[in-house]
Amino acid sequence: MSTVIELIEAGAKRLEEAGVAFGHGTANAFDEAAWLVLWRLKLPLDDIDAVADKAVSPADAGKVAALLDERIATRKPAAYLTKEAWLQGVPFYVDERAIVPRSFVAELIADGSIDYWLGEHTQRVLDLCTGNGSLAILAAMTYPDIRVDAADLSAEALEVAAINVTRHQLDARIRLVESDGLASLPGPYDLVLCNPPYVNSASMAALPAEYRAEPELALAGGADGMDFVRQLFADAPSRMSEEAVLVLEIGNEREYFEAAFPQVEVVWLETSAGEDQVLLVTRAALLAGAGVR
Repeated sequence: MSTVIELIEAGAKRLEEAGVAFGHGTANAFDEAAWLVLWRLKLPLDDIDAVADKAVSPADAGKVAALLDERIATRKPAAYLTKEAWLQGVPFYVDERAIVPRSFVAELIADGSIDYWLGEHTQRVLDLCTGNGSLAILAAMTYPDIRVDAADLSAEALEVAAINVTRHQLDARIRLVESDGLASLPGPYDLVLCNPPYVNSASMAALPAEYRAEPELALAGGADGMDFVRQLFADAPSRMSEEAVLVLEIGNEREYFEAAFPQVEVVWLETSAGEDQVLLVTRAALLAGAGVR
C-alpha cells in the first residue's frame, strides 16, 4: 500500500509533468497535490507531517488518482473541485459561479495595515465585487462593530456569497446587494474594499486555462485593465463619508493605473506580493484628482 506522502509526491510529479497552472490557493505542484490528496482522503489539511506515513488502501489511492486525473483533464482550479478555499485560515465555499478568493486585501485586514485610516467613525463598510463574500466576511470578523454591504454585478456570485455569510453566521451584519458598480449603492460608506476586474486585454488573452475557468466578468478590465476603476473613481466620492478610504487591489497593473490616474495621490500598501498590488486612496484625494483621464 502507498502512504500519504508517497501519493502527494507522485501527484506533484504528475501535475508538474502535465503543466497545470497554480495561483488559486497554492503556488506549486507539491502544495496543490497535498491539498487534493488530503482532501480526497478526508484528512486534516494543515498538518502533513502528522499523516505523512499513514497507509492508504488501494481503493482510496484510486480515488486520489481519479481526482488528479480530473484536475489535469479539466484544468479547473483545485478549489472548484473541492468546493472550498481559504483566506487567512478561514474556510469559504466556492464554485464556478464566483472567482476563487485570493485577494491580498485579506492580508491587510488581518494584519491591521489599514487600521491607521479607520476609527470610531468606521461603521459602514462596502465590499465591492464581493464574489464569494470572503472579504466582507473577514472584515466583519475583524471589526465586530461594523455593518457590511457585499455587492456584486453577478447574481450567481451573490448566491455563493450567501452560502458563506450564513456559514459564518453573519446574516445579521452583512447585506448582499446586486449592483453594477456603485449604481445601487448610495452609501455613504466609511470604508470601501474592492478587488475589481483589472486584468488588461493582452494578459486576458494569455491566461492559463485555470483562470479561464473562472467568470470572465470577475477578471477582464478592458484594454488597460482600468475600465472598472475609472467608473469607480468617478462615482466613489459621492458614496463615501468625509473621512472614508478606498482600498483597491489592482494586481500587476500599477503601470497602467499610474498612466490612467496620474493626478490621484494614493498610498501603496505592502503585501506578501510586494508594494504594487494594493493601494489606498482617501475621499479627499479622489476629489482632488477629479480631473483624471
